Amino acid sequence: MLTVLEIIKRTTEFFEKRGVESARLNAELLIGHSLGLKRMALYLQFERPLTEPELEKIRPLVKRRGNREPLQYITGETEFAGLKLKVDARALIPRPETERLIEILQEKLTTPPACILDLGTGSGAIALALAKIYPEALVTAVDQSEPALALARENAGATGLTTRVSFLVSDWFSALPAGAQFQLIVANPPYLSDEETRAAQPEVKDFEPLTALSAGANSAAALGKIITGAKSRLVPGGLLACETGLAQHPQLLALAAQAGFSRTESLRDLTGRDRYLLAFV
Repeated sequence: MLTVLEIIKRTTEFFEKRGVESARLNAELLIGHSLGLKRMALYLQFERPLTEPELEKIRPLVKRRGNREPLQYITGETEFAGLKLKVDARALIPRPETERLIEILQEKLTTPPACILDLGTGSGAIALALAKIYPEALVTAVDQSEPALALARENAGATGLTTRVSFLVSDWFSALPAGAQFQLIVANPPYLSDEETRAAQPEVKDFEPLTALSAGANSAAALGKIITGAKSRLVPGGLLACETGLAQHPQLLALAAQAGFSRTESLRDLTGRDRYLLAFV
């Protein structure tokens, strides 16, 4: 009978051949998930022989990851800003870059926002994280994808934030009530071009929803619509915060100035690349 450690080693070798990044980590997380064990508990059972029923549970999951399906879709969950969220192919997997945007907002906002709008909410990650951080805020989360909004509602229920966030099917601002305004608008829209999407890793281009990844031939098209439409939806002193693609900031900063924002900031992610645009009313 094969032990836990032997299966981890074999799975790691298989993942390496299939081009999976961080093959050993993926093997440990996937096998631990299959066995219902956290990584530390897994380490304590390295010499334990695995039963055939346990191996039968592991094999299909390893095959899926070897086919480059994202680990988070296989396990069905991810951690984001202190929340455990359900994830599946209805929405993008929340990224560490987006967690950093949440941290930036906490650093920049000196007064808790009373009304928050999350554009393109997907799994609901941003809206739910902000609802948790700002318990007095009214949060509106919009997405044009009804399946994505269904996932976001499921996450709201699982995190106990159902009453704190309202969800709306909307193509950016189109379905919002006339005159609705906010202290904070946050957006993580599609910001890759079709060409950039085709060049992405298989985990991204073959499994995540393309409409949430690509803005079309012009990678900044969605961001342009958001910047242009946000000014009238913000109260005086309000803030628009966007996660963006690389090499877009000169264009976006100029667009924000044209839209009438009084001040803008371009901020870098943890790898030193321009990633976040803040525009103040």
